[in-house]
Amino acid sequence: MSHVYDIVIIGGGPAGLSAGLYGSRSKLDVLVIEKEKFGGQAATTAELENYPGSIENCTGPALTERMKKQAEEFGTTFVKDEIVDVDFTGDIKIVKGRKEEYHARTVIIATGAEYRMAGFKNERELRGRGVSYCATCDADFFEGLDVAVIGGGDSAITEALHLTKYAESVTIIHRRDTLRAAKSLQEKAFNHPKIKFIWDTVVEEAKGDEILESLVLRNVKTGEVSELAVNGVFVFVGLDPKSEIFRGKVEMDEKGYIITDRSMRTNVEGVFAAGDVTQKTLRQVITAAADGAVAAIAAEEYINEKFGK
Repeated sequence: MSHVYDIVIIGGGPAGLSAGLYGSRSKLDVLVIEKEKFGGQAATTAELENYPGSIENCTGPALTERMKKQAEEFGTTFVKDEIVDVDFTGDIKIVKGRKEEYHARTVIIATGAEYRMAGFKNERELRGRGVSYCATCDADFFEGLDVAVIGGGDSAITEALHLTKYAESVTIIHRRDTLRAAKSLQEKAFNHPKIKFIWDTVVEEAKGDEILESLVLRNVKTGEVSELAVNGVFVFVGLDPKSEIFRGKVEMDEKGYIITDRSMRTNVEGVFAAGDVTQKTLRQVITAAADGAVAAIAAEEYINEKFGK
């Protein structure tokens, strides 16, 4: 058999980086595997002011780079690879990547989740420059400005109400003529003086050279095209966990989020999960990092009991 790691962590976002740090500080042999950019979604966040202690140079890339460097200094190994399959049936877990196969006594799944994009033109290009997917993270950057919210569910209305604390106006754009949000949330939104609604409408395009300046809208019933001047747009059309390759391998809920106990243990012995890929109420860098620490300590305890290390 090839080299057997104590912990293989799938995913290099804040949860995976934190798990790597805690595992390596416990003198375990830890490998973090990431297919894209280390740091996860946090590494795409221009400003990150709500992580405790991040006062100077509080950008997502800077914070996650420090996390990675700290884990490396304690001995965590990092590789770039895309995981295509896993086998959790034996005492030694098998993680199959496109480049090579990895073996471990424990696995921590920290693949995260991704915000579902609305699909309008220039959405990706203006992400972080007026296009956002997290009002909790970014609302204060739009203080006194006009913003829009795309969506009609609980998340969209909750975030729209949160945005009213900062923005001059909040326009909710919904492709239907009724909201899907809870009636109590709807009532608050309808009665709020800062919130306006545009019904039966989708966003076709975001306009702006360096930052968002306006949205091109299309009425789905009449086909009429219009333009809305805004400084920011918040997209809340859903969140998808990156868990597809683990389907049938660990227990998930109906949305694909991995179910864990308070120690981040899944229903499979020796397999843990942490961060946004798990069932949770708050998906932020701080909660992901906390999950990673808990998962690593739980993995260490399992290794000691199972393998007598």
